[in-house]
Amino acid sequence: MEPIKKFVIKDYSTQSGCQLDLTIQYRTYGVLSSDRSNAVLIPSFYGGNDIDVQYLFAPGRALDPEKHFIIAVNMFGNGYSTSPSNIKNEYSGAEFPTITIYDNVMCQHLLITRGLKIPKLRLVTGFSLGAAQAMQWGALFPEMVNALLPVCGAARVAPHNKLFIESAIQVLKQIPDFYQGNYTSPPLDAIDAFGHVYAAWLFSQDFFAQKIYTSLGLSSPEDVVQFTQTYFQKSDANDLIAMANTWTAFDISKNTKFEGDFSKALSAITAKTIIMPCDTDLYFRVSDNAREVLAMPDARLTPLRSDWGHAAGFGMNASDNDTIDEAIEELLEQKL
Repeated sequence: MEPIKKFVIKDYSTQSGCQLDLTIQYRTYGVLSSDRSNAVLIPSFYGGNDIDVQYLFAPGRALDPEKHFIIAVNMFGNGYSTSPSNIKNEYSGAEFPTITIYDNVMCQHLLITRGLKIPKLRLVTGFSLGAAQAMQWGALFPEMVNALLPVCGAARVAPHNKLFIESAIQVLKQIPDFYQGNYTSPPLDAIDAFGHVYAAWLFSQDFFAQKIYTSLGLSSPEDVVQFTQTYFQKSDANDLIAMANTWTAFDISKNTKFEGDFSKALSAITAKTIIMPCDTDLYFRVSDNAREVLAMPDARLTPLRSDWGHAAGFGMNASDNDTIDEAIEELLEQKL
């Protein structure tokens, strides 16, 4: 395992109106080339961390640490970078401010340009909220991004998508051991309630109807619920809420550069882009991405044809990984 690294941003002013010191935790894999031209950025996703994104790369795969310098960065709120569970001031726990996708990318930009002194990223890719960060990168810093692969994500949260994650968080907040965010020991009942709701959305209807879960060594829908609960038990409850607040606020145009003009933000993404939703995803929909592609200068919609739902982008199904690798290979061929 590569050692985790830290990059500190002093006195950052968030979009929500708070000024605080922020720390990005990240790992790097491979060696930066002498001309600094082989850098690939992978932001983490909801409930995930830099270790969880390792399914996207390996020696011999399209994204290969023996050829590329891979930067796996933790989004704020995930328990590694600055989060409710690790900040030691008035913003700890339930008092943590909303840190937006824009805030995440602005701070990552400082890491890349000042910390690592990389002038251009060969590829930015990510799954789910990692895809949202990739899209934000493309809009804010088109001169720095050579190619984009957003997987099972979007450029803004859709109304039904927002309702889904808000509903799951509301269930978490109602469980007694959550104590309005002021718990003194992990509120596992609250997290398990959240995981129970999430399990129905992470996978598709066909995943359950065709008993695809047996490929994970699971024998029933109840096992799928327990599988999802176990995954989220590694997260702090307030961290889950913080990341959900990032999720429900995301829109790549909600910043001073685009002032809410979504079409303008999309048209600013000049990088070669393959947008890869899953055709059975229950909350990041192909139709949303199809509308986004129309406003982007050099983008193609290539849906994953999979019965795994949103989890098609999560590395658990070999054929879905092969499709993602094919897109990565194509995009890495783009000249800087």
